[in-house]
Amino acid sequence: MMIWINDTLFLLLLVILGFFLTQIECLRFELESGHTKCIAEEIKGHAMTVGKYHIVNPNDGHPLPDTHKVTVRVTSAHANSHAHHYAENVHEGHFSFETAEAADYHTCFTAADHKPPVKLNVDFEWKSGVAAKDWTNVAKKSSVEAMEMELKHMLEIVQGVHDEMFYLREREEEMQELNRDTSYKLAWMSGLSILVCLSVAGLQVWHLKTFFEKKKLI
Repeated sequence: MMIWINDTLFLLLLVILGFFLTQIECLRFELESGHTKCIAEEIKGHAMTVGKYHIVNPNDGHPLPDTHKVTVRVTSAHANSHAHHYAENVHEGHFSFETAEAADYHTCFTAADHKPPVKLNVDFEWKSGVAAKDWTNVAKKSSVEAMEMELKHMLEIVQGVHDEMFYLREREEEMQELNRDTSYKLAWMSGLSILVCLSVAGLQVWHLKTFFEKKKLI
């Protein structure tokens, strides 16, 4: 009985941790015409990421003005020449793709230039990992019972936590290697600095000794 309770608590802990590790970003920001604003998100490799955006209508009940359009571009820091998503002069849109590598991904919004300038409010929702899956549609397509669907969801979360732990471990090893290299370089520079100081001190002693001998002070 105690073993079953411990396993249950461990599973619940993984589920809770999975919710914290799942990346969900939903925000509203202001963008002035003729300007660009970028949002960056660090996403691990082979992870699903989806995003949707739309311009908030400043006048409810009326059509959105033609001045309220943006150009959206989604790129990776490791592959700036390739755009995972590109939309020009749109009111709204969405994107979805699977990341090929762990990197910082940037979503940039550019508002068209207008005179006089106008300000746009943009709603943007960005999900990655387990949160990027539309579980409602999956349930409809599979026609599975609610409990089975929930178990599949929990399994995805546990798998996501497992992958995230390995990813964080790799990042930790990279940081440790960087710290070791930095410590080695600092030790080498410290030794070189001490050697230079001793050499300068020796030259000063030799110069003073020579000077005093010429003056017949010693």
